[in-house]
Amino acid sequence: MLLNTYTDSIDFNAVTGWVHDTLNAWLPSWGATLVECVLIGLCLLLLYAVIALALIYVERKVCAFFQCRLGPNRVGPYGTVQSVADMIKMLIKELIPINHIDRFLFNLAPFVVIISSVLAFGCLPFGKGLEVLDFNVGIFFLMAVSSIGIVGILLAGWSSNNKYTLIGAMRSGAQMISYELSIGLSILTMVMLAGTMSLSGIVEAQAGGWFIFTGHIPAIIAFLIYIIAGTAETNRGPFDLPEAESELTAGYHTEYSGMHFGFFYLAEYLNMFIVASVAATLFWGGWMPLHISGWDGFNQAMDYIPSIIWFLGKVAVMIFIIMWFKWTFPRLRIDQLLKLEWKYLLPINLINLLLMALIIVFGLHF
Repeated sequence: MLLNTYTDSIDFNAVTGWVHDTLNAWLPSWGATLVECVLIGLCLLLLYAVIALALIYVERKVCAFFQCRLGPNRVGPYGTVQSVADMIKMLIKELIPINHIDRFLFNLAPFVVIISSVLAFGCLPFGKGLEVLDFNVGIFFLMAVSSIGIVGILLAGWSSNNKYTLIGAMRSGAQMISYELSIGLSILTMVMLAGTMSLSGIVEAQAGGWFIFTGHIPAIIAFLIYIIAGTAETNRGPFDLPEAESELTAGYHTEYSGMHFGFFYLAEYLNMFIVASVAATLFWGGWMPLHISGWDGFNQAMDYIPSIIWFLGKVAVMIFIIMWFKWTFPRLRIDQLLKLEWKYLLPINLINLLLMALIIVFGLHF
């Protein structure tokens, strides 16, 4: 029998509880709550920036590996400071004023995109007791706030008063709305198996085995569809039609410069991290370690690894798969992209959902 309990080697509940008690000892309850909110916000934004910069560096190195190049290797050891140098350069770039645009919507669009990804980022369970937003409809909330990003992209394309940006935004809208159906159905398949929409509850439901192994064939099909649809949802290759440089210059953010462009750039990489994190949480146990029935010594050794290391390790594998997609397959045409979703992924997903329901009803899962 697999272990159904897990004691993290780093007790994050104890750390956060100590901070809460210390603040309450020195401040009134409303003051402690305010300070906690500010601290959490600062930590989220700092982590957001660090992860985005790290992913930009990793993508450059992975791309270089696939193309038999070295990649960044001048700024810092092995080029590790290159992303930081680029961020500083972008921060000091001028925000070029453009005539004949809807200035309010043009300036609002990057903030809508970044707020959407920050809200979704706050839902992720990084470790046992290490999540900002944890409630009984967590996965539903995450899907809802991540869908706000399309509004920012459409605003950016329309307000720029440029045909390239408008075509890119329209493509992005069609693509993201289409593939959200497949993402939602894949997530629903695993929510049925877990019996809860709470992200921490979904992770804890995998204490007896990760869903990718215990959910039979429907879990594997749902995972494959989720990875394909998640790659399309984040506008990454081979589904990067909204910003196809051979056709649309730079797509919906053609007219943006300086940090406004930087917001779109950061959001793309953080959305990739969010998609990979949800895949790791739903299918690969999230922060839950690997337990094998009858291997008590092995299971105890796995429990010594902190939960946050398990989570980040699984997310890293998912991110590498998404990057592998981009640098392996050629870009699809827009008709091929939509045909893939509506003619193949969506029907397969609906059948897979029905199959998972039958497996749960008849108790055929492990």
